[in-house]
Amino acid sequence: MNTQHIPVLCDKVIEFLRPKPDSVYIDGTVGLGGHSATILETSAPDGRVIGIDLDFEALAVAEDRLRAFGERYSLINGNFAEMDVLLERHSVHAVDGILLDLGVSSLQLDTPHRGFSFSHTGPLDMRMNPREVLSREPKASLTAMEVVNDSPMNVLVDIFKRYGEERFAKRIADRVVRARQQGPITTTTQFAEIVKQAVPRKASKIHPATRVFQALRVHVNAELENLEVGLDAAVSLLKPAGCLCVIAFHSLEDRIVKHRFQTWARTCICPPKTPVCICEHSPSVEILTKRPVLPDVAEIQQNPRARSAKLRAVCKL
Repeated sequence: MNTQHIPVLCDKVIEFLRPKPDSVYIDGTVGLGGHSATILETSAPDGRVIGIDLDFEALAVAEDRLRAFGERYSLINGNFAEMDVLLERHSVHAVDGILLDLGVSSLQLDTPHRGFSFSHTGPLDMRMNPREVLSREPKASLTAMEVVNDSPMNVLVDIFKRYGEERFAKRIADRVVRARQQGPITTTTQFAEIVKQAVPRKASKIHPATRVFQALRVHVNAELENLEVGLDAAVSLLKPAGCLCVIAFHSLEDRIVKHRFQTWARTCICPPKTPVCICEHSPSVEILTKRPVLPDVAEIQQNPRARSAKLRAVCKL
């Protein structure tokens, strides 16, 4: 199991969060603990981090990484979309900062039996938590293999278009349906080859299966639905002057974050043609990033998986 991990945009996250002693921070997608470790180092001697993750394997690695910080951290197996409920159980009602590092971790990509990557042969699984998916969305309990083999063609087309923005969605879905008639599609590389056969050569600079794998993962784990719920839970937990940082890795996630931040920051949310404001809405946050913060060339060279990262941040008013 490869546990090599470089936290993305870590310096910028620290710049916005400004961790300090006697404060509490949530790492809602703690992963392998890289960001959490830096937050704990910066908030010494008594700043605390509460790390949440669906992935038991990632939590075990994070535990090893953070053990040196003693009792200054807590790890919770759960979905960041339910962070308000999870923290209530631990008698935490407000925090000084929150980080959400979305997407799939290096551990998940590099572990073949998890089924996230077409670079390794493994079962088509893609669940963030194979033991028990805690998402509020029932579809999250399905494996990618079940989705690929059991979904009608029109459903596959919708998944590939909606969550992968795949322009050849119909061609790929048609090829998948024909292939599964010959026998079940069970492995990552088998599925990737079917997708590759359906996409015209040189249609894209990236691997033909990239967007479809993203689409299946997002669908299986209800990632966009959980993000919408999780953002609202996060802002409700922040103390005044507390910061929320979100790192997104594809346009669908980033669009949700951008629009939600804009809504929170508006002074008026009346329909555009309303002559006089009647909503009595007041902004709840200040946007700290007019444009998303991107990794620089040096970080991308050190960590190629950072290349698509976009960081946005707000401060609670």
